[in-house]
Amino acid sequence: MSRELALLGWDDAWADAFAPYAETATPARIARVDRTAVDVLTADAVGLRRMRVETDHTDDVVTGDWIAMQPSSEFAGATIDGRLPRRTTIRRAAATGRSEPQVIAANIDLVLICLPVFPEPKPGLVERLLALAWDSGATPLVVVTKADLHPEAAAIAANVAETAPGVDVVLVDAVHPGGADSLMPHVTAGRTVALIGKSGAGKSTLANALAGSEVAATGEIRDDGKGRHTTTHRELIPLPSGAVLLDTPGLRGAGLWVTEDGLDQAFAEIDALVDECRFADCAHRTEPSCAVLAAVDDGRIPQRRLESWRKLQREVLWMASRTDARLRSEQRRAWKIVSQEVRRSGRIRP
Repeated sequence: MSRELALLGWDDAWADAFAPYAETATPARIARVDRTAVDVLTADAVGLRRMRVETDHTDDVVTGDWIAMQPSSEFAGATIDGRLPRRTTIRRAAATGRSEPQVIAANIDLVLICLPVFPEPKPGLVERLLALAWDSGATPLVVVTKADLHPEAAAIAANVAETAPGVDVVLVDAVHPGGADSLMPHVTAGRTVALIGKSGAGKSTLANALAGSEVAATGEIRDDGKGRHTTTHRELIPLPSGAVLLDTPGLRGAGLWVTEDGLDQAFAEIDALVDECRFADCAHRTEPSCAVLAAVDDGRIPQRRLESWRKLQREVLWMASRTDARLRSEQRRAWKIVSQEVRRSGRIRP
């Protein structure tokens, strides 16, 4: 295994998955996806190499995917033979409005949830982004950015930490030298790190600080104190530490895809009490001997956090019902087409 591939996250498990392609192809990692082509990172005799691959199958891959690229010796006219199974995926609601998730990044090890100190992060957004990160299969880490903009930045970070039990919270000032050094123990060689957050959360400034150079465009702060949207695509950026960084465009709260697994981990202290309730189907509202309500009554769980959990639970159920309805609709449409074909064949009367 080459050192260059290892820095991109390649390991023995990836090599095993690549085995069916090993005789004729070379491994590469998707660095960027455009309409008719992808940028990939791979290794040759010289070292790490970035190249452009024209393809009609850009819908089949996302930034962060590992692929088998053909040919292995000549890069001109290279093609994609296959995509290796994904370990983790960051998903959002499909931009088309369909009731299904859209994968926007793959094979992420650490998700840095970026939240600016101003305007102060809303607890509901923190919990929603944590649910998204946990659901990806990666490890979340909350980064409170723009510490230089608020004299009470440390207190704000402490408030955020209360909303993210079990998750590390790091305060950074990515504008000034050394202001992001507290993240370096997390951004280590061979690790793939993704930045997520709303537009203007300071992701691009943080990317530049971690890279030690301007690898992402940044925008001026608006008159209302909010940042501006600057990143327009997802791209893998090799870092001096040996890690790989994935900067992403800002996520809208309404576009986040939340599932039950992510919700359970984001509200682990509530999920841990559910099995202690007297009734298996407890709704945690008025039922007697409800362990969740008892924890709220004695102050172990804030009432606001319970309400947030209920809200996201309703959203999870709504998404599941929409997905089920879509599947039923597609099945009905498929049977209708079969029926029409049978009628046209004359095997039964219309």
